[in-house]
This record gives sequence, C-alpha cells and structure tokens, in this order.
Amino acid sequence: MKLTNFKVLTFDVYGTLIDWESGMIAGLSPLTERLHESLTRDQILEAHARYESTTQRYTPAKNYKEILSVVYRRLAEEWGIPASWNECLVYGESVKNWPAFEDSAEALSYLKKHYKLVVLSNVDNESFSHSNEKLQIEFDAVYTAGDIGSYKPAPINFEYMLENLKRLGIEEHEILHTAESMFHDHGPANRLDLANCWIYRRHDKSGFGATMNPGDMPTTSFVFNSMADLVDAHRREIDDLD
Repeated sequence: MKLTNFKVLTFDVYGTLIDWESGMIAGLSPLTERLHESLTRDQILEAHARYESTTQRYTPAKNYKEILSVVYRRLAEEWGIPASWNECLVYGESVKNWPAFEDSAEALSYLKKHYKLVVLSNVDNESFSHSNEKLQIEFDAVYTAGDIGSYKPAPINFEYMLENLKRLGIEEHEILHTAESMFHDHGPANRLDLANCWIYRRHDKSGFGATMNPGDMPTTSFVFNSMADLVDAHRREIDDLD
C-alpha cells in the first residue's frame, strides 16, 4: 500500500492538526491553578477525556462548545473547586484559542496539490471556523459533529461522511482516514475497513492524553509522528515514480 494510491485524505482535526492538548491545559488553568494538590499534565488530560467522552455519549445533540462547558463543570466538581456557569462558558469558547501544530498549515498546503482534503471532526462549525483560519487551507468538504448531531466514535459520523463523499464521486477505496486518536478515529476506521494513517503526535509520551483508551489497539495502514513526516514520505514516493 502506498500513499499515492489514494485520492482523498479525510482528517480528524483536534489532536491531529490542532494542538488541543496544549489548548485544553491553557483553558483549564483557572481551575488547575486552584488545585490543592497539583496534577500532572496527563492526569488533567485524562480526566478531561473521561468527562468529554461521557458527555458526548449521553448528550450528542449538544454542540461542542456546550460539551466543553459541561466538562469544565464536572472537573470543577471532581476537584472540589467552585466554578460559576459563566466560567464554564468561557472554557466552552476556548477552542478559538487552541493553536495549530507548527507543521500543519505547511503540510496541508503541500497535500492540497495531490489530494482532496476533507474534515471529519467532533466540533461545532463556529469553533472550527476559528481553527480553519489557523490551518490556512480551504478544505474540499467539512463534516462536523454539529452537522451530524453525533460524536465520533459513533459509526454514524463515518457513515455520514462516506455517503456524502460518494455523492461527490469518491469511493471508499480512494480514502485514507488521517488522525491521531485511536479511540475516536482508528477504531471506527477499522470497523468500516477504511485505510487509515496514524499521526502519532504523542509518540514521545505514554498513555492516550485527551482521548480515551481504545482497548484493543486498532491496526493502521501508515504511521507517522507528524504531518511533516507524512509529507516527507509522500515526496519520497513521488520521487520514486520519476
């Protein structure tokens, strides 16, 4: 299997192109600065993952900003820290401040010359619009949880994307799903027999950070530690064809 076999890259955004873990840590600082006992970065992220996943599962109709506000409240309760709802709402708006990984915009600019680029993300459309400005690219299609009314890893999110891409003349075998999260993305990709590319941003860290443990590790078609590494591999394939 080669990268050049595909015509479309479908992307998870947060954790893959946008550094949501750094964004979360910064956004949660009004809480974590009041902790009686300090927590490690990964302990904070793992607690966030638990409440985010639970809230998405029980209330899939909430948009992502609302999900984050509820997560903030649940964390404040767990850590015994008073937090007003207005403070929770501020965190819900924090996605617009989450930074892009340094290599994302340049990598997307290169890949746009060779593929159609598509977003499948657990986010609301307004929040994504701010992230998209940081990524500096016009995607060929954008499918969000806000559009679908459901959150990955629910299969309906992938089914929605595949059905809409088919209307654009794109078949499943032409798609390479590209993501960091084993839980949200690679598990469902395996279940749907989609080729998948793991952007292993946490390659130098243990655990799963802001995503839930997927249980049995999904298989992957490709693994790269960064978007820049993906681009380098694609360039080598192109050079081999010349």
